[in-house]
Amino acid sequence: MQVAVAHPSELGQTELTTWRDFQRSRPGWANPFLSPEFTLAVGRLRPQARVGVLFDGHQITGFFPFEKRPLGYGVPIAAGLTDCQGLVHAPDLDWDPQELLRRCDLAVWEFDHLVDGQRPFAPYEVLRSPSPIIDIRGGFDSYMAERRRGSPMVRDLPRKRRRLAREVGEVRFVFDSRDREALRTVLAWKSAQYQRTGRADRFAHPWIVALIEQLLEERTADFSGLLSLLYAGDHLVAGHFGLRSNRVIPTWFPAYDTRFGRHSPGLLLHLAMAEGAAHAGVDHIDMGRGPKSYKESLKSRDLAVAEGRVVRRVPAAALHWARRVPVRRLRNVVTDHPALFRAADRLLQTGGRVRTTLQKNSQRNSSRERIHC
Repeated sequence: MQVAVAHPSELGQTELTTWRDFQRSRPGWANPFLSPEFTLAVGRLRPQARVGVLFDGHQITGFFPFEKRPLGYGVPIAAGLTDCQGLVHAPDLDWDPQELLRRCDLAVWEFDHLVDGQRPFAPYEVLRSPSPIIDIRGGFDSYMAERRRGSPMVRDLPRKRRRLAREVGEVRFVFDSRDREALRTVLAWKSAQYQRTGRADRFAHPWIVALIEQLLEERTADFSGLLSLLYAGDHLVAGHFGLRSNRVIPTWFPAYDTRFGRHSPGLLLHLAMAEGAAHAGVDHIDMGRGPKSYKESLKSRDLAVAEGRVVRRVPAAALHWARRVPVRRLRNVVTDHPALFRAADRLLQTGGRVRTTLQKNSQRNSSRERIHC
């Protein structure tokens, strides 16, 4: 196996066309996070972004996007943001993960959303998780008929939509918007949600905000940024920014205005997205791993993603194990047990409320001091 490692910006049209051809060859790789366009966009903002280009003689056989961090620690491209990871390759390709890492100068490659079917990586998986999807291949009406039978929450949504229209204003949906002001509003809502629930605010990192703003303008035959917006009268009540390929939309950053929370705007948004996606010819919406009640209500079925790590027998790998693996094992114990997960979630939300209250008090005190001065 030959591997040439390059920054994404160094890939030429031949490499990019071959990558797209490989991706189209297998339905399970239609997720836009596996697209070369996503890796190129990340590469414009992340100098540590890399792509391992696999060769057999002069023939390109695969593409392995990753980021290289200190001490040979490798992670998927834009780790922490991507819900689909892996090596995009020619049909029937086999590879040695240990040799792949050696040629990419990595001691470890750690993954948490490995796409199903990456057989050479299978021995390194430590956890497989369901990733719920909204399957709309049979059309939106067929999906709704199935969910009305299986989910009381979905059965109740048309009533909530009528109430929203009656109390706030006519409900309308924009499937694909390029409204930058609306994007800023959705990201502000999402940032507030992170803080309210005790999660780390992703938008505190300027490169993530810059990436989203760039992706909003991306539009090719197989890949684009997708901003979907739900309005009631003149009010924007919910929105989602994500990506789409010609077959798959993974949910990424959904958020809503909490003032309209009693109307379930987030659920109404997901339902409107499913209808818009079906009309656009999309096969399914991937809601991502993680136990959430709304996903159980909306899902048609589950895909599978895997978590694990490939580790070479080098000193840097041992240091990585000592720093990372025990923490991940503890996290997996919590997420695999619903009672523990609910307790941890409540604790995070309590911490988020305390932090928000302290911030508001601090801002009020600062305002009083400025007035007295």
